[in-house]
Amino acid sequence: MQARDLTAYMRPGLLQLQALPPLALYLHLPWCIRKCPYCDFNSHAVRGDEAVVRWAGANEPIPAAVQAPAELPEQRYIDALIADLEAALPLVWGRTVHTIFIGGGTPSLFSPQAIDRLLGAVRARVRLEADAEITLEANPGTFETNRFRAYRAAGVTRLSVGVQSFDDELLRAVGRVHDRAQAIAALDEAAQAFDTFNLDLMYALPGQTPAMLEADLATALSLAPPHLSVYHLTIEPNTFFAKYPPALPEDDIAYAMLDRITEATAAAGMQRYEVSAYAKPGHRCAHNLNYWAFGDYLGIGAGAHSKLTFAHRVVRQVRLREPGLYMEQALAGAALAQDDDVRRADLPFEFMLNALRLRDGFALQDFTERTGLPLTAIAAGLAEGERRGLLARDAARAWPTERGFDFLSDLQELFLAP
Repeated sequence: MQARDLTAYMRPGLLQLQALPPLALYLHLPWCIRKCPYCDFNSHAVRGDEAVVRWAGANEPIPAAVQAPAELPEQRYIDALIADLEAALPLVWGRTVHTIFIGGGTPSLFSPQAIDRLLGAVRARVRLEADAEITLEANPGTFETNRFRAYRAAGVTRLSVGVQSFDDELLRAVGRVHDRAQAIAALDEAAQAFDTFNLDLMYALPGQTPAMLEADLATALSLAPPHLSVYHLTIEPNTFFAKYPPALPEDDIAYAMLDRITEATAAAGMQRYEVSAYAKPGHRCAHNLNYWAFGDYLGIGAGAHSKLTFAHRVVRQVRLREPGLYMEQALAGAALAQDDDVRRADLPFEFMLNALRLRDGFALQDFTERTGLPLTAIAAGLAEGERRGLLARDAARAWPTERGFDFLSDLQELFLAP
């Protein structure tokens, strides 16, 4: 489907939004070598049926090197992204793009030349902030010497390396296509090629013990990443692990693992500024901070999500998920699958769902500016959060307490629409 006529977004409505929040651009490249059994993102294995190989995985060797298959429709997909962006430009006309995030899938399957072409097309069509943060997700299984430097030359300023673990046994258990040696080599190259980069780790993996986590942490921190993202493995619906659940560590062990992660990262000079993110000073992820602060983002690519603010409404859009259909429709200027106004009653929860992930919380004024609602819309939730010891506030800000960080879902639920 095509976006609504621009006048439909501008017509009078129930909200009065006095200012537009910062705008980010998300570009989705949906292909992977194979789909991980825990992944519920819009990702597609380039080798077809290999998406559902036997994920016990122990009998399947980790490939020594991974090349993008010839059937990856690189140029056609870039053409589709450019056409999709052009069709969306009227919705963001005149606005500055502050950050770009190229996610997936495995964007590092795409050649540096393709990324260079994509970013050049973006720069030619939008007003991009000088020195904008431009992140690209990379998989160590697609790593080649000098490849990361070529991404840097193409305009990428920050790499996010999806390591998940340095333990070969655990990597096989979660279906990753790289091994420990490839992960370390990729991170060494990232450190040489970029001024800043992120390392993704997961914990509470199938069969993982506290000692195994300790070894992963020690290896990760020895590589001195400026930014570390750490995620608890969760079993999401419609994944291979949902159908065939693995044995995971008990909850009390998982909580102890998180405590150890927070302790070790703090000792290494990293601050936990968001529930899942740790950074050295000056290395916080600006793109993700915009998400958590309820900023705007234009999502381009198969299955990409957008959140856009207009004078009288906040709009959410979703692109078509299936890559082949997406390319066909994007080239025809009709890539949308959904295009809806956010209900006024849902805005408090949507804002708080994001803002409460931040250690520093949010400015009360930002709530009114970015939702168009008065503070009375969240007054009861704030008061109850304080009463339970989950939240603290002063005249200007509200933020989760240590207990609130530990029981974040309980805190967020206080702001659900009645």
